[in-house]
Amino acid sequence: MDRSKQIIRTSVIGIIANVLLAAFKAFVGILASSVAIVLDAVNNLSDALSSVITIAGTKLSLKPADNTHPFGYGRVEYFSAIIISAIVLTTGITSMVESIKKIINPLEPDYTTVTLIVIIVAIIAKLILGLYVRSKGKQLRSDALTASGSDALFDAVITLATLVSAGIMLIWNVSLDGYLGALISVVIIKAGIEMLASPINQLLGANAPADLIHQIKKDISGMDHVQGVYDIILHSYGPNLSIGSLHVGLPDTMTADSIHRLTRRISELMMQKYGIVMTVGIYSVATGSSKQAELQKTVIQTLSRQEHVMQVHGFFFDPATGNVSVDVVADRCITNDEAFASQLKAALPDIPVSIVIDHNYSE
Repeated sequence: MDRSKQIIRTSVIGIIANVLLAAFKAFVGILASSVAIVLDAVNNLSDALSSVITIAGTKLSLKPADNTHPFGYGRVEYFSAIIISAIVLTTGITSMVESIKKIINPLEPDYTTVTLIVIIVAIIAKLILGLYVRSKGKQLRSDALTASGSDALFDAVITLATLVSAGIMLIWNVSLDGYLGALISVVIIKAGIEMLASPINQLLGANAPADLIHQIKKDISGMDHVQGVYDIILHSYGPNLSIGSLHVGLPDTMTADSIHRLTRRISELMMQKYGIVMTVGIYSVATGSSKQAELQKTVIQTLSRQEHVMQVHGFFFDPATGNVSVDVVADRCITNDEAFASQLKAALPDIPVSIVIDHNYSE
């Protein structure tokens, strides 16, 4: 079963669980003539909304690419995750407001045996549902599903806090309902903000996972003739598609046909293994004992020893003019590229070198 079908199936399970729980509460509420339990049943129906949003977002994300959106609609999943995270955040804020009211005007809880049974069943059901949905969300890398599972877990925690507070009140006659509620509300609000951060960061262009970049470099570096992998840039268009580019260092003795064959292999591997549409550029690496190879070695070693230099690559020598060009990747503390380039040129006073300050977009 593919990823999208698993997300939809998990969401359907969430809807069914909430509907059954709502039906149970409504049935018990009507038998016990409890308006509160009936209203709680209606609340469970609204809890199914996050699962409906997840299904809708997943369905829309599967729309094929068109002239308006040539990379497809995969980012719709991020928007559905934002909506569900906003629901969780709203739940936390609402819970905080109600908790403050209880702190100001504490009320003695009035629970019957029937009410307690309903609460315990609801807690168990929500805990099981929340843990299941959230684990599937993490497994399938679905922010929407993870947020939906967290929503169910927070419902269970809020209800459990109410139950614990009621027990303390009945045993020791101490009202902690508002204080426990406020504490849990803070946790929920914090979690809601963190859940919002993930899909928003994806839309803004967050770094690709470090382990993915490491594995890509490992895969490509293991291919014949490759002498370095540089300048990896990835843009996410949903969990199933990324667009990217990179450079590989190749010996200057390779023919155009050999280079074409190798870059095609890299592009095919990236799509098959990672779902990345990868554009591959090349840097020519001087080989042998030529004057150009010696110059390349001198320039790279000299610049690599300089403070704040993380990487040196892309060496190019123009025999017609005698000029040298090279890319230097600096660490994050370098903010003045022009001044830094001047310092590096000073390290090579006898070589007419053009230094391009490159930036690390993937690590």
